[in-house]
Amino acid sequence: MTADIETAARPVTERADFADVVAAIAARAAEHDRDASFPHEAFTELHRVGVLNLTVPAELGGGGATLAETVEVIRAVGAADPSVALVLAMHLIAHAGLGRPDNPWPKEVRRRVQRSSLAGVALINALRVEPELGTPARGGLPATVAERTDDGWVLRGHKIYSTGAPGLRWMLVWARTGDPEPLVGAFLVPAGVPGYRIEPTWDHLGMRATRSDDVIFEGVRIPAEYAVDVQPAARARPDARVTAWNTLLISAIYDGVARAARDWLVGYLNERTPANLGRPLATLPRFQTAVGRIEALLLANDTLLQSAARQADAGGAPDVGLVKHLVTGNAVQAVELGIGLIGNPGLSRRNPIERHYRNVLCSRIHTPQDDTVLIAAGTAALAG
Repeated sequence: MTADIETAARPVTERADFADVVAAIAARAAEHDRDASFPHEAFTELHRVGVLNLTVPAELGGGGATLAETVEVIRAVGAADPSVALVLAMHLIAHAGLGRPDNPWPKEVRRRVQRSSLAGVALINALRVEPELGTPARGGLPATVAERTDDGWVLRGHKIYSTGAPGLRWMLVWARTGDPEPLVGAFLVPAGVPGYRIEPTWDHLGMRATRSDDVIFEGVRIPAEYAVDVQPAARARPDARVTAWNTLLISAIYDGVARAARDWLVGYLNERTPANLGRPLATLPRFQTAVGRIEALLLANDTLLQSAARQADAGGAPDVGLVKHLVTGNAVQAVELGIGLIGNPGLSRRNPIERHYRNVLCSRIHTPQDDTVLIAAGTAALAG
């Protein structure tokens, strides 16, 4: 084997080039958080080391990665900058779906999107949330409408929380047709076509570099074949495999945030030596016990994520909603333990754990949210 082949054969997380890219992303995270600026350079570097094509099929030149492998990559990037990790996760989820044999897209359109990612930075994400409807996970039809034309479709509507909007090459817009009995599904909109605009509305507590801005469609024209996955509303149901990928990768992002906070905390406790103590805080039992509790939470997260991902890869049906509830809850608790342990320095903007805390709190608003997860689990248990 040549050195290049040996490097490519290793898991991404064990490669030196990936580690270097992750370190560079981490070094810029505070700046992008402060400015709420989109980290274009992060995706250029991730493409250079093959990460943007991790879930493109191997026969096309991609990585062909499993969910378990992808969880580890997303967790590592999440520890560096969770905003980058969220945009990356959405892109990788889309390509994992495109690579499945039963993907419903027209083949040439599917290949066009896959080839664009292999050729350069060509991020893709689904735009689903709307001002009136909120998240579609709670039901309802989109207000965004696709009207038929002689040669395709015209889209009009307003999407909010459009993660990665300034960096997207492809937008998968959830819309309904204007038919008396509407069809519902995904319409593919290439970036740069006339008829839409991005409103820079994103000003969030955390995950600020995702630039999850509003996108307003004011008559975008797309070809007929860009109605890539459209069906009667009554048949439009979530795909269990997409749900597993989405839920576990989001969970992995926030577990990564908690691990970054833990690492900073360990360094702080080993360096901080109060004058009246004469030795580092890390030598005190109270601090050792608290860090031990954090370690226990992170161990539980690792076990849950890997077990669920392997089960999903094997064709099983893990309860990924409960996994997300537990993993993100543990992640929030782990960061809060660290902040409570050190007091005011934990809430100072000069210390990274303050940013980690703001970011990890965002885990609570990602679908599926805790109330829907627990209602579903409780209803199923009570039904016997």
